[in-house]
Amino acid sequence: MTIDNLAFEKALYDKGYTYICGVYEAGRGPLAGPVVAAAVIFEKGFYHEDINDSKTLSAKKRETLFELIKQHALAIGVSVVNHEVIDKINILEAARHAMEDAISKLKIKPQYALTDHMDIKGIPYTSIKHGDQLSISIAAASIIAKVTRDKLMVDYDEVYPQYGFKDHKGYGTRKHLEALNLYGVSPIHRKTFAPVAKLLKQ
Repeated sequence: MTIDNLAFEKALYDKGYTYICGVYEAGRGPLAGPVVAAAVIFEKGFYHEDINDSKTLSAKKRETLFELIKQHALAIGVSVVNHEVIDKINILEAARHAMEDAISKLKIKPQYALTDHMDIKGIPYTSIKHGDQLSISIAAASIIAKVTRDKLMVDYDEVYPQYGFKDHKGYGTRKHLEALNLYGVSPIHRKTFAPVAKLLKQ
């Protein structure tokens, strides 16, 4: 069965909305680094069959689509919320803040937002479970957010090469946990996340 990932947008166009943004955050689960959110507005009716949930795409395909989305989007907003803020306000609130901030950075003010299972303030919105699979706008935002965050983690790998951030992007893989135990906690680790917090208590 083919999913119509324009269905949510079409329903809103039919209600008279023109500028609809999809919003997504990447990096809620990692033990290190920031959470990154993106918001994307396309021209009414824009469609591209390859734009889908970033998690289902190869890194190379995501990077190709990242450039395609930048070419075709009417507006893109990106927000990066670092590990210190995550530890201060918790990851859920940090992700919400990043999404709201990404919307505020759009050069065109959206009339409506589609979010990936997240409640936000300041704009009418619909929260869609598995939204990155069901809305092209959210899918595009997921690609922008994921590629942006991955690039940041590759940059961090040059500063802290012993942790392997370029490979696991901060997620709690076996290699990452072994490096944590061997080298201790880096300045970009999230100190409130269980494996890191446990190490700090030792």
